[in-house]
Amino acid sequence: MKVVNAMTVDVEDYFHVSVFDGVVSRDTWDAQPSRVVESTTRLLDLLAANRVRATCFVLGWVAERYPQLIARIAADGHEVASHGYWHRLVYDQTPGDFREDIRRARDVIEQASGMKVRGYRAPSFSVTRKSLWALDVLADEGYEYDASIFPIRHDRYGIPDAPRHVCRMPAGTSTIIEAPGSTVRVAGTNLPIAGGGYFRLLPYGWTKRGIERRNRTEGQPAIFYLHPWEIDPGQPRLPASALGRFRHYRNLEKAEGRLRRLLTDFTFAPLAEVIPAALA
Repeated sequence: MKVVNAMTVDVEDYFHVSVFDGVVSRDTWDAQPSRVVESTTRLLDLLAANRVRATCFVLGWVAERYPQLIARIAADGHEVASHGYWHRLVYDQTPGDFREDIRRARDVIEQASGMKVRGYRAPSFSVTRKSLWALDVLADEGYEYDASIFPIRHDRYGIPDAPRHVCRMPAGTSTIIEAPGSTVRVAGTNLPIAGGGYFRLLPYGWTKRGIERRNRTEGQPAIFYLHPWEIDPGQPRLPASALGRFRHYRNLEKAEGRLRRLLTDFTFAPLAEVIPAALA
């Protein structure tokens, strides 16, 4: 049986990215030249041309300012989920601040889309060991699943020994479904194949072989992610560290072509439709 993978999109603008937190303050976001409508529309057109539906984790800030874009996402048959409101790392917030952020985001996203928000993904996968309390808050707020834990080692995120596959995790007095970033296990180490920067920085074959291995050897779906700004090589260049610039700008001009190949090489669906089979 062919495994159906999850296609997910984190709908945010280029200046929302965590690497620019110290460069573009949030009180200047409205003054930045926005490209999120153009880049997301281009991505939606590409998905439509390939008859692929995705889960779009929408930043509340975007939904509040561009509700027509979120309405288009819903009208195209994509699942609409939450990426929070202010793109703040979870472990830099208090539980109270986090609760307020996800409530505000869900309200504006549901209003713009006309759809119930069931899932959440933290900015920069920032549910780590020191912010696992976020799962309790999400469950208490009625979220059905989270997609914020990446079982790898990274300087900004990751829980290397977290479960690699979709599972139920404790969340207060209840549980919540966790849909972790996708990895393959090589020599006792989890290596990322989930998309995003890994999709741009590493050869296309790395992602392709990794997804094939998960599908054929493990019988598990891959959860792929990307951002609209990753297919927008014309975006303004912002100052950052050398590592930050490398991670953000490297191979932007190649991402759309690679994505076109990926959409024909594998079968994809929204995450909410992939989760039940993954749990079975």
